[in-house]
Amino acid sequence: MNHLLKRFRALAVLVPVVHLAAACQASTRADVAQPAPVAMGAGEHQHAPGGAHDVGAGAVPVASAGGSGMMHQMDPDTRFMHHMIAHHGQALVMTKLVPQRSNTPGFRLLSERIDISQQDELALMRRWLQQRGKPMPMDGDHMMHMSMPGMLTEAQLASLAAARGAEFERLFLDLMIRHHEGALTMVRELLGSQGAAQDSEVYRLASDIDADQRAEIARMRSMLNAMAARPPG
Repeated sequence: MNHLLKRFRALAVLVPVVHLAAACQASTRADVAQPAPVAMGAGEHQHAPGGAHDVGAGAVPVASAGGSGMMHQMDPDTRFMHHMIAHHGQALVMTKLVPQRSNTPGFRLLSERIDISQQDELALMRRWLQQRGKPMPMDGDHMMHMSMPGMLTEAQLASLAAARGAEFERLFLDLMIRHHEGALTMVRELLGSQGAAQDSEVYRLASDIDADQRAEIARMRSMLNAMAARPPG
């Protein structure tokens, strides 16, 4: 009888230990089954799948508004807005050089029209982002996107700023044509992206940019041809 009582007491102690071990193993298996967190670089922020900023495959990280250094996953439409805002920003840097470097009325008028149209489109793009709660680009962000089509290098901008008169006008027209052609490439890339430009405002903006900049390219080429045909002196 004493022998049976001892065995019963030993089992009573062992059962909770077995249950505890099983629970630990289950917890360990659950931890292993979870996907390992993606290593994030400095200044990046990881969002849980299905969260407000999770947009699925094909998204690219870009800097958020306010210079916070946070990174956001962006859909094609939002990415297009950010890139085109930076692209337009560099065009405005170019047009701001005109008043002190050219006195030709027709050339100055062209520059003013480019400035006004791109200011209007910038306001529209920023409003689109704001209304949809999208991250806003940082001021001066165009220098962070030098790899975009048509973007000028710092050396090219410096050469433009150093020029005056007819030399400045010819260089401005040549560089702005390249810049506008880059914007046309960006529009084609947007419209060729799966699921992009389904928003009517995005599609209309992309179409307007395409039409306006094609017309301006034609005008600038005509001006370059006229300058080339002008007798020297």
